[in-house]
Amino acid sequence: MDEEKTDLRMFDIRGQICPSTLLVALREINRHRDALRDGSMALLFITDNRDSTVTIPEAAENMGYRAEVRKVGHHYEVEIGSHP
Repeated sequence: MDEEKTDLRMFDIRGQICPSTLLVALREINRHRDALRDGSMALLFITDNRDSTVTIPEAAENMGYRAEVRKVGHHYEVEIGSHP
């Protein structure tokens, strides 16, 4: 049985600060909401702004999405997708 693959869209927002990082994330979440909801897409935001690791996931979760934050080297990855 073939497993469907999720399209992962990456956005490098390093060097930006809040609220700019949050506004970029909200724009992309709204732009891709149908694909996010049906699980065919996830969004990955790469940021070096620590505040974004709170504001982006909080906003996404309030909108009904899953949010995961990972520290990778000198930056963070914030992944937004549908709940399993």
